[in-house]
Amino acid sequence: MINASLCNQIFDQSITEYHQWDNVDQALNNPFPEQSIEALLFHKNWIDTVQWHLEDIVRDPNIDPVSGLALKRRIDKSNQERTDLVEYVDSYFMQLFQSVTIQQVATLNTESPAWAIDRLSILALKIYHMRLETLRSDASEAHITACQQKLNVLLEQRKDLSAAIDMLLSDMLEGKKYMRVYKQMKMYNDPQLNPVLYQTKA
Repeated sequence: MINASLCNQIFDQSITEYHQWDNVDQALNNPFPEQSIEALLFHKNWIDTVQWHLEDIVRDPNIDPVSGLALKRRIDKSNQERTDLVEYVDSYFMQLFQSVTIQQVATLNTESPAWAIDRLSILALKIYHMRLETLRSDASEAHITACQQKLNVLLEQRKDLSAAIDMLLSDMLEGKKYMRVYKQMKMYNDPQLNPVLYQTKA
């Protein structure tokens, strides 16, 4: 069964793959079998990695406003794709645990497995880029020290989150925890729900 260690391995692999080109327009080349959970996780992190760099680019204070708006639209689209994919991964877990007998004392978790794994994906990116900051030759010693301290915290955070995810999956397998999938229902992207969009259309 999927576990946090495998997730971390796949996320690190995706980040390394992206940085061979370091290009937000680089096409995804997923090394895992189509529709496998590994392929879904690799794709998930690839979206996160591209968006990480889009978020850097759009913050350029000298960016052309037209280009900046186009980037903002692209980031919005990426956010929706990320949300859709996380919910798809949750459907994998729903299917995986559908035959488990839920104990009477079972409880809900504060978040679903896929949304916890989403946090793990973002942590992998923070760790990768914070580590780069500790290796800069053009930065001050104070900067390097501060970034190393932050990196240590991020590594500890990944250790704790990984353990929590594994515990959640174990509890779900034993029927001690159960899950529900609540769609994010993002309203700003929906032309039927965002008043700026539907009033303009009218």
